[in-house]
Amino acid sequence: MNTPERRLDAPNLTAFCTAVLVRAGARVDDAECVARHLVEANLKGHDSHGVGILPAYAGHIRRGQVCLDADDTVLTDTTVLLRVDAGGGWGAPAGQRLIHQAGAKAKSGGLAAATLGNAHHLGRIGAYAEQASEAGLISMHFVNVTDHAPLVAPYRGSDARFGTNPVCIGFPATDTRPAFLLDIATSQIALGKARVAANKGLPVPAGSLIDKQGRPTTDPSGMSGFEIEGALTPLGKHKGYGLAFACELLAGVLGGAGTIQPDHPRSGGLKNSMFSILIDPDAFGDRAWMQAETDAMARYALASPPMDWDSPVLYPGDPERAIAGKRGKEGIPLDEVTIGQLNAAAEKLGVVERV
Repeated sequence: MNTPERRLDAPNLTAFCTAVLVRAGARVDDAECVARHLVEANLKGHDSHGVGILPAYAGHIRRGQVCLDADDTVLTDTTVLLRVDAGGGWGAPAGQRLIHQAGAKAKSGGLAAATLGNAHHLGRIGAYAEQASEAGLISMHFVNVTDHAPLVAPYRGSDARFGTNPVCIGFPATDTRPAFLLDIATSQIALGKARVAANKGLPVPAGSLIDKQGRPTTDPSGMSGFEIEGALTPLGKHKGYGLAFACELLAGVLGGAGTIQPDHPRSGGLKNSMFSILIDPDAFGDRAWMQAETDAMARYALASPPMDWDSPVLYPGDPERAIAGKRGKEGIPLDEVTIGQLNAAAEKLGVVERV
């Protein structure tokens, strides 16, 4: 049965999340950054990476699975290369710092590559591509997951061996068109989407999940908590599997923090490594021509007659912008199960605020 929802104001939800994280021991600046990052994910329709994972974050703090006083350690710093170890600290602040620093290198030299290792959950990866796009830069991001049991089965496999390992590509806005944003998990659905479906009492799409016996299922109840039974399936069969494997190599190996293979600890936390490439388009040709060509390609693609006239072809990034506009006005919808989990996490910490 579909559970009822309430709509919550984004600023109030951000203040609530900040209060919970500060009470749990996070530094104020970190708490504010992480809270904004979570709420922004909800605003842009990515509820799987939104405030619903705050109770898990609180649990990570209690169990010492996020380092509250961590500082970045720069491992390599050249004109075009930046390698950073986050020391187990919060992902969103470390990720934003990485893109800022690597972006400056790309502006100077036309191109930069950066890795971030040993960071707590980076959340919605599209946020880092948006940050780069706002600086006028193209960016590509590949992410893996460690310190957690695997979630995604390999193609032709019957149990989990990978994380959801997102891939993201961003391209800056032109004078007439907003920024391009492709932000995808390499599984058919993200774990958080299965959790949200379970909380709402809804099935997941056929083919996106297998149960603990390796059989296809649409029942997400095995994903309802943070202990997983069964596995997600890869996006596009061998294609998503190959991309997930590439993320392990690009982020885990080049980033220096390792892959999800079982020689590394799995303490039930949530750590990410990220490999990013940032590009200044001005270093590759005439910006006016590139913008005109981008606009022409967009017009051509979007002019395809839709199979369903109520669902036209969209430019990548349009769904997030449309949902953000709607939710910014009407509020962020949260189901009562998720609201209960958030309030329970606050109560455990003695936080007076409730959602």
